[in-house]
This record gives sequence, C-alpha cells and structure tokens, in this order.
Amino acid sequence: MANPQDETVIAPFTAFAFAVEIDIPGVSPKACSAAFSECDGLEMTMDVKTIREGGNNGRQIRLTGALGFGQLTLKRGMTANDDLWRWFEAMRTRPRLRASMEVVVFAPGSQLRERARFVLSRCLPVKLKAPPLNAKDGMVAIEELQIAYESLSRKTVSEGGA
Repeated sequence: MANPQDETVIAPFTAFAFAVEIDIPGVSPKACSAAFSECDGLEMTMDVKTIREGGNNGRQIRLTGALGFGQLTLKRGMTANDDLWRWFEAMRTRPRLRASMEVVVFAPGSQLRERARFVLSRCLPVKLKAPPLNAKDGMVAIEELQIAYESLSRKTVSEGGA
C-alpha cells in the first residue's frame, strides 16, 4: 500500500527541473554540456485491435496490439559545444550508430534529488535545427533536436535519490 505522504498531491512532480543524459558511442559519452530548456515526446501508445463477435451486436472484444513510441524533441540554449552536430554528422558514415538516453526529473529545491528517470534506447537523431537568427529580436538562440527511439522505460529511483 502506498504511503499517503508520498502521494503527488503533497509532493507534486514538477516539469521545470530535469536533465538529459546522452551516451553516443564513439562520439561522446556525455553529449551536450548545455542544459536543455524543453523536452517533449516521452510517450508510448498501444494499438488496440477490436474484434466483433458474429451475431452479438452489443459486445466487442479488445485485444492489445503493437507498442508505438513518440519522437523526442529537445530544445536548448545555443552553446559552443558541438557534440549533437557531430552525432548527426557521424550518422552519414555510420548509419547504424545509436545512442542511449536518460531523462532525469528532479524534485524542486536546491538539492538535485531524482524523482523519476526515463530510459530511451537505440536513439536516432532525425532532425537538427539551428536557431533562427534575427537581428531585430533580442531572443536567446535555441537549437532543436528531434530524436526517434525504439523503446521507453522508467527506471525505479531509490527513496534517497540516485
């Protein structure tokens, strides 16, 4: 039975404190020293197959189908670090090169205590976008990286954090 003091009503998960760890074999063990400003696309969906029984119009049977995974979109402030660009370039000569990633969600506060960790395997960069440059705007330059992944799981985080 879950402890009510640990429920998300008392200690909600927040979306502003997170980190992304990318391990690219042969390119960088910890790619991208800059912090990401956005991370979207941690999702999985299951296809549902509907079967109708002959002669029974009031009932349908639902069966599980294949799992599908989303496409992760990462946005960050522009930095001089070029690990993500090198990864994309390496895909031309090594098309089977895949990375592993972990998205870590932290509890609010000054100490970085982990609340959740999502593991993405066999990641493949599908889009790398340089920031729009506009002399009239005073906006921070943001790069965008879209990543396809083959599986998503959630790692159990110990009570004291990792």
